Amino acid sequence: MTDLASVDYFSDASIAQDPYEYLHYLRSQNPVFREPNHGVVAVTGYQEANEAFRNTDAFSACISIGGPFPPLPFVPEGDDITAQIEAHRHQLPLYEHMVTMDPPDHTKTRTLLSRLLTPKRLKENEDYMWRLADRQFDEIVELGGCEFLEDYGKPFATLVIADLLGVPESDRHEFRMRLAGHKDPGTRVGALDHEPVASNPLQWLEDTFSKYITDRRNSPREDILGVLAATNYPDGSVPEVIDIVRPATFLFAAGQETVTKLLSSAVRVLAEQPELQQRVREDRSLIGAFIEESLRFESPTKVDFRLARKTAVLGGVEIKAGTVLMLCIGAANRDPRKFENPDEFQLDRRNSREHIAFGRGIHTCAGAPLARTEGQVTLNRLLDRLTDISIDESAHGAAGHRDYSYEPTFLLRGLRDLNITYSQA
Repeated sequence: MTDLASVDYFSDASIAQDPYEYLHYLRSQNPVFREPNHGVVAVTGYQEANEAFRNTDAFSACISIGGPFPPLPFVPEGDDITAQIEAHRHQLPLYEHMVTMDPPDHTKTRTLLSRLLTPKRLKENEDYMWRLADRQFDEIVELGGCEFLEDYGKPFATLVIADLLGVPESDRHEFRMRLAGHKDPGTRVGALDHEPVASNPLQWLEDTFSKYITDRRNSPREDILGVLAATNYPDGSVPEVIDIVRPATFLFAAGQETVTKLLSSAVRVLAEQPELQQRVREDRSLIGAFIEESLRFESPTKVDFRLARKTAVLGGVEIKAGTVLMLCIGAANRDPRKFENPDEFQLDRRNSREHIAFGRGIHTCAGAPLARTEGQVTLNRLLDRLTDISIDESAHGAAGHRDYSYEPTFLLRGLRDLNITYSQA
């Protein structure tokens, strides 16, 4: 039996596969509780995590991705380490990306994305999604079964964001090859996270989009990339090319990861529960609620991190400046003080949309509307095109004895593969 009191969340392979018992244990100690191995304060309560997300004055996003790794490049001193953070920010991982920024830099950078994520552009992108979903199902509908992540989820998520960002049609095949793998009928190419690659995908994205933006600044065009190239800060100043490129490419990379994980967890539930599948098939108005409960039940991002820049109190616990907070999104979304019977998937849950799978406050995921739409389009087309959707027992075992493998990471929660069987509608 696992000794939960001594578990190392960051390295224990079994916790990566199923974190919920451990997170429940942490919450039973206190919703704000210091774990013993790295001195990280785990925030497992819904109310407490919500408060920490919103309190940007006390808690900095500068370590949002790495948390305690690597250690801080300075020794915190005093009850306000804001000046130390700013002096050493350039030494922190991904410091140049919006996800780790604090105001006012975060505010400036987010405005660059607002020029892209307009209602008009999102509607155009949704129209593309419907066409793309049909194309992806055309590749697999007659096969009788597929590995859903590689055969649908990853290419769909990649190409949706490629369209949103205005990647030219002639380049989209390369994007799919590099970022999602590619499967022509009768062939199989490994996905990016299953095989070694020659280059950092985020660097490749930055290089590619830098060429696009530079080209359109030199030769303006009336396309989406042209809009990005002409985007200025609110004060009228002109951003450097890389300052436009980075929020777009991070949206690309993060969106592809989280949407694929959302789609696979939602499809798993449908395939595991035939009665629920039939209910949603007959009443498509339930799909919105189904997506929200999927996000609550298996949040694609397990944890986010904050660094206490000022000594503060959270959930009645004093947090000293320099403390690393681990905001446990997956745990907060299963806090029984907020969600009744939280370990059950309940389609009729009244407050499921109050989950914090996309964060809260100024760092609420900019791509949240996009992800929700991708989920709704996919499930609608899935139910249109396929019937008798079931888990492939030859890959995952019989009902009651399933064997699923999750990505071995402390940051994200997602299946490594999901094999399903079905009939053509």
